[in-house]
Amino acid sequence: MSQSILRFIFRWIHIAFSIPILGYIYGPVEEVQKYAPVLRHVFVPMIVISGLWMWKGHLLRRLIPKRSFRQNATV
Repeated sequence: MSQSILRFIFRWIHIAFSIPILGYIYGPVEEVQKYAPVLRHVFVPMIVISGLWMWKGHLLRRLIPKRSFRQNATV
């Protein structure tokens, strides 16, 4: 997979998971309490992970070996 496609995917993941935060900020207080735990434990970590990957992913890719695990395994 090319780097531009990977960047495109991470960008849209970041945007899509950021949309519920607008509902949390601007939604009625009674309804916000219903989905606050899901927002805290699912959406915010995904936003942070995708943002960090877009920001510093080039450093993490250097740490991952080029060859896959299957090529290193002996049969």
